[in-house]
Amino acid sequence: MTLRSAILYTHPPNPSPPIFHSSLLERGRAARPHSSSLLHPQRTAMALRAAAVYVALGLGLLSVSGGVFGAAAPGSLSGLLPPYDELYYLGVRAYFKEDWERAAEHLEKSISTRQALRRTRRRCHDECSTAGDELAPGLDTEKGGSWDLLVFEWIQQRAECIKFCLGQSVTPAGQLPVSTDIEYEFGTRNPYNYLQVTYYNLGKLQKAATAAHTFFVANPSHLEMRNNIEKYRRMSGVTEDAFNDRERELEKHWEFYDAATLAESTSDWTRAVERWKECVNETLKQTDDCRAQCVVASQPFPEETDSTEGVYEKAAALTLSLLSCKQMCVSLVSTRPGRISPQEDFIPLQLEHLHIAQYKAGDLKGAVKTLRSLLLFYPTDPDSLSNLQLYSESLEGDAEAQDTSPSQEIASYVSRALAEKKLLYFGVENLDFKFIDPDLWTPEDIVPESLRESWRAERELLNEKLKEGEKWLEVDDSGFYAGGPVPLVGVTITMDDLPLNGTNRVVLDGVLSQSECDTVMQLASVAASVGDGYKGRRSPHTPHEKFEGLTVLRALKLAQDGIVNQSDARLLHEIGERARTLMHSYFRSHSTLYFAYTHLVCRSAIPGHQDGRLDLSHPVHVDNCILEPETRQCWREAPAFTHRDLSAILYLNEDFEGGELFFTDRDAKTVTARVKPSCGRLVGFTSGPVNPHGVTAVTAGRRCALALWFTTEKHHRDMEREQAESMWAADGQSVVKEDQEDPDSALAPARSGRSQTSKGRSKERERVTSGRDEL
Repeated sequence: MTLRSAILYTHPPNPSPPIFHSSLLERGRAARPHSSSLLHPQRTAMALRAAAVYVALGLGLLSVSGGVFGAAAPGSLSGLLPPYDELYYLGVRAYFKEDWERAAEHLEKSISTRQALRRTRRRCHDECSTAGDELAPGLDTEKGGSWDLLVFEWIQQRAECIKFCLGQSVTPAGQLPVSTDIEYEFGTRNPYNYLQVTYYNLGKLQKAATAAHTFFVANPSHLEMRNNIEKYRRMSGVTEDAFNDRERELEKHWEFYDAATLAESTSDWTRAVERWKECVNETLKQTDDCRAQCVVASQPFPEETDSTEGVYEKAAALTLSLLSCKQMCVSLVSTRPGRISPQEDFIPLQLEHLHIAQYKAGDLKGAVKTLRSLLLFYPTDPDSLSNLQLYSESLEGDAEAQDTSPSQEIASYVSRALAEKKLLYFGVENLDFKFIDPDLWTPEDIVPESLRESWRAERELLNEKLKEGEKWLEVDDSGFYAGGPVPLVGVTITMDDLPLNGTNRVVLDGVLSQSECDTVMQLASVAASVGDGYKGRRSPHTPHEKFEGLTVLRALKLAQDGIVNQSDARLLHEIGERARTLMHSYFRSHSTLYFAYTHLVCRSAIPGHQDGRLDLSHPVHVDNCILEPETRQCWREAPAFTHRDLSAILYLNEDFEGGELFFTDRDAKTVTARVKPSCGRLVGFTSGPVNPHGVTAVTAGRRCALALWFTTEKHHRDMEREQAESMWAADGQSVVKEDQEDPDSALAPARSGRSQTSKGRSKERERVTSGRDEL
């Protein structure tokens, strides 16, 4: 029984409906087979104890498979949990029949049943964790033929406990593995994609918005869904409470991670310590929950490849599959929703941040404990050893604090991981088992001698890739985070970080109407050549173009002189406020956003000076620091406008050739994204070194745009703009201004030495640093 592929689903406009997805759904009972591998019986006691439930449950499936599919229908009358994939199938079938009530019912049941199944598995795992343990001491003393009998009896007791526990809550059909396609559907949260359209058609907009938000969290590049969310925000009856993640409990460690990095960006070290501790604890909890699923969830037998295999060989194959599953939990937990690659060294990374935050918060004893925990992963890391010496010197006289031991939870985590890796690498060496180690910190002495050469080569290749990734990957420590709401009706997100290949970048369309673009273009034609002193002279950036500019204050004075209309000057001011509203909201500004400068700029190609042209209209640069492409450094010092935090360009026309905005890497050569201007298109980005940019040559026509820069530092606000506002107020004319609070205590974003150098000339690093991030 299979499901047809979901088609692109659309609805009539007014209001514009959510846009839907296409997906492949297959319902099947057999999961993808594991590799067939064997484990030598040497020291099998530990391996068999770890795999006891896994082996016995696999055998137990044979006893229930006969009449399993008829054992319980969806929504079982027995009160036991039915198969959630069956419920999902019924929900999607009802969806395509446009039976919205039934679709909502079955889709919701499939989600809740899957969640309940995971909780039940974890509960049974915990309740049966000691079953049969009274036999364990005999494994160390018994010799001869009775030894294996004790092992088998111990396995049977553990298996009976879990089988009974699961049977009290789950139907036999519900205990069977689902297809990998169904797992993919739920892993990518596609049920919520169906639900958001279903609830939209039922008129339950609050629930539709919640489903849309939950789907979007795991699919952040889905621009149609992002625009749908903005539509939901403006619909009557939808409150802000609707935009919450229904899968939040499974991703709480990422919530703590983001809160910790935010606290660091504002130098709130006490709060950073709290959040990093929560992040570490929650990561360990999620990892344990994932590992429990490996043990209790039913699994297929490894593919049969050799009929001569006996019980020990088959048990070894299952054991290695189980241990590999447990190890892979590291990658699963460290992969952020919406990403396909895990965060490497996730727990060591958190510990690194935590000990630095503790140091800066004044908790030296805690920093020592955390640093000793980190050294369990990397015992010879020079930075960590140097920091430990620094902490010990600072604690001179406090012997107890100096001798603080590592965290017991981290010590147990490392010890368990090393024991599992040792068995897995034994299987790789002797039993042709395929294992991909998810950790970079695995010590070489765990790897058998015969595998070390290839292991070193693979590790070296991986490290080179990571270094190459670090070379290209920029960390934006500005304190701004893209992805906030778009509060203006008619404005849509056309491109965000993913299609723009960068960090904290966005392209918004619909910011201006065509008539507004025409009005400002006319204002530019009349006033720009006399606006701010350029007077149509050659551009300061290239001899092949003319350059004209106009500020709000100059536009007002020209209006007072009767050269331009007063309403046109006021429109120039108002669209700047419109841009600030969008930038403040989308980049989730943590404090008041002030105008640093606003400039209406027109660049015109000079006829007869374009042949063979190789230069740029505006060379590659960074808005708040001096870019040094050769060293990939960006020095935040004069004459750079170091106070600029956010930059925006609002385009007015597209009837010219060239003039595209482009972003580059820090080498100022590697182009990462291009944006073609058009009326009402706004490009926004953070002003720091993660966003070097330039403008291609304008080879024909005239390109006009409103350039805006914003700052969180009040004393760097645009005084000319405020003078214009005061002049309007003196004439009894009000101006449109964004309503923002102005907390005097608001902290400016912290500046990190990694991506933005401090205002001083010193290039020295602090002693307390991270191997990947300086704090």
